[in-house]
Amino acid sequence: MMYLANQIPWSNKEKGERDITLSFVDLLRDDFIKKDRSCGIYFTQDWVSMPGVLSVASRGIHVWYMPALTEIFGDDFVLQSGGGTLGHPWGNAPGAVANRVALEACVQAHNEGRYLTHEGNEIIYVASKWSPELAAASEVWKAIKFEFDAVDKLDKPT
Repeated sequence: MMYLANQIPWSNKEKGERDITLSFVDLLRDDFIKKDRSCGIYFTQDWVSMPGVLSVASRGIHVWYMPALTEIFGDDFVLQSGGGTLGHPWGNAPGAVANRVALEACVQAHNEGRYLTHEGNEIIYVASKWSPELAAASEVWKAIKFEFDAVDKLDKPT
């Protein structure tokens, strides 16, 4: 059975917020940033990057988020999956295993050049065949969706 979770943190209607997040990731990694008001960058500037700083993903993170997060951040981010770990039906340790297996499957697929936005559900499903912890977590979180309006929205330039 294929789980069709549609758990990507940014839906199409929230594309602007996704672009803002990606721009802030670029701020951490790039030496030069061009002005792009649609992404919250108001000045062209030498940024000189901050290689000692990592992006942090948190807020309801569970196994179905791993493909989207890996697609966005690669393998260079901090993942805080408190509820996605503590909410596992078998306890905290199996919850941690489930998240780790999902993340490693996604990182491997990303490094192989696979397109996680389209293949993410299949990647999680295949990994859950050999990880009972991931299979249980996939079942628990398959119907959980976080649909809300973003709090931080940019004023659109006219």
